[in-house]
Amino acid sequence: MEQRVSVITPGVRDLGAGMRRPLPLILACLILLGGCTRQATAQSINDMVSLPPGFEIEIYARVQEARTLVAVPELNAVFVGHRRGSSIHAIVDHDRDYRADIVRVVKTDLKSPNGIAWKDGYLYVAEQHRLVRFKGPTLDDIRDAEAEVLFDALPDDSWHGWRYARFGPDGGLFVAVGAPCNICETNGLEGTIVRFDPVTWQPEIYAAGVRNSVGLDFHPATGELYFTDNGADNMGDDSPPDELNHAAGPGRWFGFPWFGGGDHRTDEFEDAPLPREATFPVVAFGAHVASLGIRFYEGGMFPADYTGDAFVAQHGSWNRTIPDGYRVVRIRFENGRATGDYEFFADGFLQSNGAAWGRPVDVQPLDDGSLLVSDDRQGAVYRITYAE
Repeated sequence: MEQRVSVITPGVRDLGAGMRRPLPLILACLILLGGCTRQATAQSINDMVSLPPGFEIEIYARVQEARTLVAVPELNAVFVGHRRGSSIHAIVDHDRDYRADIVRVVKTDLKSPNGIAWKDGYLYVAEQHRLVRFKGPTLDDIRDAEAEVLFDALPDDSWHGWRYARFGPDGGLFVAVGAPCNICETNGLEGTIVRFDPVTWQPEIYAAGVRNSVGLDFHPATGELYFTDNGADNMGDDSPPDELNHAAGPGRWFGFPWFGGGDHRTDEFEDAPLPREATFPVVAFGAHVASLGIRFYEGGMFPADYTGDAFVAQHGSWNRTIPDGYRVVRIRFENGRATGDYEFFADGFLQSNGAAWGRPVDVQPLDDGSLLVSDDRQGAVYRITYAE
């Protein structure tokens, strides 16, 4: 199935020397977007999303409930995974002009195919219950390929059952496996990040005590793992923080469920002795901002001081009294280590009246140095570019 896409490249308005701010078009937003919850237009995206000077944002493609993104330059394609659906899409740029030409379905009948990765001509999919791959090298080959089951014993629970997957520099495939609860003790592979051996495809627990990691990547200089983790619910509007964690090697324990996030102890385990030493986050985000996809930036389009920094998509709170999140943030790194500082990069998906018209999920640099951002509320993938 193919869907033709038409993308408009709108003009951009900058307001002064600071960040470009959403124009005072709240009334227009309410009229055109039904309170900023309906489909945004190409022009309204530029009006509502704040970016640093010199940056522009445009709609790259429409993909319903777009979640995880994996760019594959040799196929002129970006794969799009889904949390609720059963399909995987490909956004195809036939002529490599960084404008999407078609969106096509490449796989169907999968179970929450959120965790996707590409390596050596294979599309890997971490479904809720198993790890499979499909042999390429072309999109047609992948569409027609039967699933090769590599591992079929992932915890088959829908609570935090959407996986995230990323190949490490050692060739292993790392998959995040959430805890099947808000706060509870876990068993087996639950509440971990596992590394699959690329020969035997047997998993080993690389990081434990992880409530629900929803994005992971490896620093380009050190090769070490960094991953987001969502804090527990129902501990208050301002507790616990969401996390960016650093696993410099295997075997670390990150505190869940004794800690709901950061160093905030849970009521359920407050009096229980810690089973081992906890590793605390290198960056503590706001509570309930739902930090999801993370990617390190190695491209050549953005200013030089972005190189080696990380982008994190914050999906936004679902039960906080005053909503928070709904943005993409930039994490500062120096000498391969997080400084602990972060700043808003693409903001404005949450309007001042508390209405969220968009929810960023994942970030993915393209080989020209631009940055894609998925939004499952708008059913869109945006492209952010920079020009001096």
